[in-house]
Amino acid sequence: MAKRYFLPFGINGGKEKMNSFMSWVGGKKALRDAVLARFPPYYERYIEVFGGAGWVLFHKPPGMDFEVYNDFNSNLANLYRCVRQNPNRLKYKLRYVLNSREDFDYIALLHKRQIFPRLRDYDRAAKFYQLIRYSYASGLDSFASQPHSIWVDFPMIDLAARRLQKVIIENKDFEKLIRHYDRPVSFFYCDPPYFATESYYKDVGFGRTDHIRLMETLTGIKGKFLVSYNDCPEIREIWDKPGIQIEAIQRLNNLAQRYDGGCMYPEILISNYDTSERKNMVRQLSLFDCDYENGVIL
Repeated sequence: MAKRYFLPFGINGGKEKMNSFMSWVGGKKALRDAVLARFPPYYERYIEVFGGAGWVLFHKPPGMDFEVYNDFNSNLANLYRCVRQNPNRLKYKLRYVLNSREDFDYIALLHKRQIFPRLRDYDRAAKFYQLIRYSYASGLDSFASQPHSIWVDFPMIDLAARRLQKVIIENKDFEKLIRHYDRPVSFFYCDPPYFATESYYKDVGFGRTDHIRLMETLTGIKGKFLVSYNDCPEIREIWDKPGIQIEAIQRLNNLAQRYDGGCMYPEILISNYDTSERKNMVRQLSLFDCDYENGVIL
């Protein structure tokens, strides 16, 4: 069978890209273009292992590839399923929620006492979305005290529902998920909790030993992987293995902009393939499309 190359977001100017319908701790909004630019040019299965807000998935135009969104946070996976299956029912549940500290504190208490899993799916999804939307930095435990009508979010929920129609939504441990979907044509994008920030991620229980487990799992797969991490000696030491590429990259530190404008946050991208391959192919395609006159590209 002839190979299919998935290059649309490298050569169409990004017209099909979209934003996530929600925010989340460690979201990849600021890094998504850099991540997509380093996707392999060919794969048949795309698996987003630590889905979160899905910034990379939503920014990635849908193609012919088989797509999987996964997150070990069952509240998050349930929210995505409800958005995909019946966005109108979810919006109905959200129509009259209050942007108030008292209401937020009550829902946060239900969350801390692990009451959410006992609720019906759409009630659970609505309360979890409200908790995300009205908490400070999407941290789920502190009221943001910001004016916002949740009705403004409804168009993005509808767009997300359409984008997710052909996406498989999973709620599995990363090792089990990777082993289940691993094929030579699989591509895994992993954005795990960053080193020394594991406690920021609620409901998942990701510990420091899991960083090693993730490395051991990915270095044994048949497919390709790309991992984003904070740049620190501990992570570089864990991933210092033969055949593994580590690329340093920087992005704006959004939390520091108020008091230190232009402050950058160092990150690294880790892969088991040449991440420049897509860029090189796009450059070659662009050259083929050019018009020449007397040896000069017009």
